[in-house]
Amino acid sequence: MVDFRLSEEQEALRESVRDFAREQVAPVIAEHYERKTFPYDLVRQMGKMGLFGLPFSEEHGGMGGDYFALCLALEELARIDSSVAITLEAAVSLGVMPIYLFGTPEQKEHWLPRLTSGEALAAFGLTEPGAGSDAGGTTTRAVLDEATGEWVINGSKAFITNSGTDITCLVTVMAVTGTKPDGRKELSTIIVPSGTPGFTVAPAYSKVGWCASDTHELAFDDVRVPAANLLGERGRGYAQFLRILDEGRIAIAALSTGLAQGCVDESLKYARERQAFGSAIGGYQAIQFMIADMEMRAHMSRVSYYDAAARMLAGADFKHQAALAKLYASEAAVENARYATQVHGGYGFMNESAVGRFYRDAKILEIGEGTSEVQRMIVARGLGL
Repeated sequence: MVDFRLSEEQEALRESVRDFAREQVAPVIAEHYERKTFPYDLVRQMGKMGLFGLPFSEEHGGMGGDYFALCLALEELARIDSSVAITLEAAVSLGVMPIYLFGTPEQKEHWLPRLTSGEALAAFGLTEPGAGSDAGGTTTRAVLDEATGEWVINGSKAFITNSGTDITCLVTVMAVTGTKPDGRKELSTIIVPSGTPGFTVAPAYSKVGWCASDTHELAFDDVRVPAANLLGERGRGYAQFLRILDEGRIAIAALSTGLAQGCVDESLKYARERQAFGSAIGGYQAIQFMIADMEMRAHMSRVSYYDAAARMLAGADFKHQAALAKLYASEAAVENARYATQVHGGYGFMNESAVGRFYRDAKILEIGEGTSEVQRMIVARGLGL
């Protein structure tokens, strides 16, 4: 019989992150969101809690946990705020994980201690103005200068999370490094440290949601880095990208579940307090049904990402389940945010309300780390279509 109950250690982690989110994040995040400022103090606190090192071995400064532990933390953070949650998710899943999985011993020794402690952040430079879901459309190029032993990188990246903070130390860049025998692009990933000449970080985007997270466009103009900055095998960049995103979809499903559950939390509280026509609105069946549907979606989202994570950690094929989890949970988050706003009425349309932020934050979950359309393509292919 399948058992979805958490172990004592997992429950303790979840409770500690829940307490942190309620006691430290909730009181300050609205101001960060409105001012569009990055919450450095919260990031430092998460670093001290060991959250950036959750799925990594103690040998590399991590906590010796697993990917499911990261997902539990993301869900609890997103119940309060998604900007903080996506900062952790992108830092770990997209920032540290490529180096942890594919880096040389020297690269791991140099970068991982600072990254797994949260002292520094890393970003993953994949998306471009003309290449998002279609990574094969990558145009950023890296040419190996044999005379100097350096990669020379030219191109740009778009919508890159954690790429322009004061503590960002590197961006892993996907680039075309040649042509394969069959005529397709040879894609490789290369580590570009922050501050490298020719590497420019554009001003932060003005976003609809995730307003307290860091997102920038990046430009590379004859950027030179040592040949040793190649991450993994040359020409394996696309395969690396697929693995990172398959795992990352479980993390985004967990974050989406948190937002969906946060909508339930806020709606329950408001429905018990708000009076209309002589009684609390939670006594009216129309409100009860909306909240019941929200709880159903949050619960099924959680079951879905638990299943995908269990398959991944067991070493089984999980691509299909990760796509299902990301697809369902992200759409559940959008629906729950809509319902929660309706429950709150005019107050839900105010930016200072939690559900107002949830409503603005939810939509990107159907787009980032693989759109809903891409997830449906993966699911359909898994069914043999």
